[in-house]
Amino acid sequence: MNKQTKVWLVISIALSVVLAAACGGGATNTTNAPANTESAGATAYSGSTGSVTGVISFNGAAPASRKIDTSADPACGQKSPNLTADDIVVKDGKLANTFVYVKEGTVEGGKKITDYAWSTPTTAVNLDQNGCQYKPHVLGVQVNQKLSVTNSDPTQHNVHPTPKLNPEWNQTQANGAPPIEKTFARPEVLIPVKCNQHPWMKAYVGVMRHPFFAVSGEDGTFEIKGLPPGNYTVVAWKEGGANGTEKNMQVTVPANGSAKADFAFGEGATTSLNPSLKMMPALEIPLRH
Repeated sequence: MNKQTKVWLVISIALSVVLAAACGGGATNTTNAPANTESAGATAYSGSTGSVTGVISFNGAAPASRKIDTSADPACGQKSPNLTADDIVVKDGKLANTFVYVKEGTVEGGKKITDYAWSTPTTAVNLDQNGCQYKPHVLGVQVNQKLSVTNSDPTQHNVHPTPKLNPEWNQTQANGAPPIEKTFARPEVLIPVKCNQHPWMKAYVGVMRHPFFAVSGEDGTFEIKGLPPGNYTVVAWKEGGANGTEKNMQVTVPANGSAKADFAFGEGATTSLNPSLKMMPALEIPLRH
């Protein structure tokens, strides 16, 4: 190799290193980028508000309660000798534990619901392990709001959420141990929670960017308060199957008034159905990766 060739080889290598640094040095690590970024210039809403109320019905015969075999952990059997599965709770034709939320919408005046900033509550939402079941079975939190997990049972549990978009964690919690406090940085509807030591135990956590969600009670009723007047897509999610089932409805919320959104599941239910619901982010705002 002559001298001139060697010089050009050295120059080429140097240029390659400089170009690589220029291309790679300015890249952003999107994996660790903050997920809870509001829309640019978003401000808090301060006008009049309304609400959405409704009832979740279950058509047809309700599934029979399934008794749970707790013999693997005598402490569970002693505290809850007649423990039954809590995946479907129907009373007088009304369905409990349905997660209802505003998926998207336009506020009067033309702004989207996501054009406003919604503050994160400072109070934690509690998920208790009591009677070897999670209580409540379905709950909602806002992005970055604390979820406080407690253990009221005389036995050890293992809290294991399995999200798709948020970090997965798995933590043992003995009786009398302090609460486990966690937050979720990304919207996700819904996150399954299981206990590795008691396979029948499960719960679901809906993570929303805004506060417009509710869970139906034993009488099937729910109420979503504080919505700016406008037109919205309201979704009801029910546990069942691989990923649950959702139905949606368009509603118009009046100022200082209430919109009605009744949903029905079970045989012969006629509300619009999306049978292929996936565990996915609540689509009220695009995610930034």
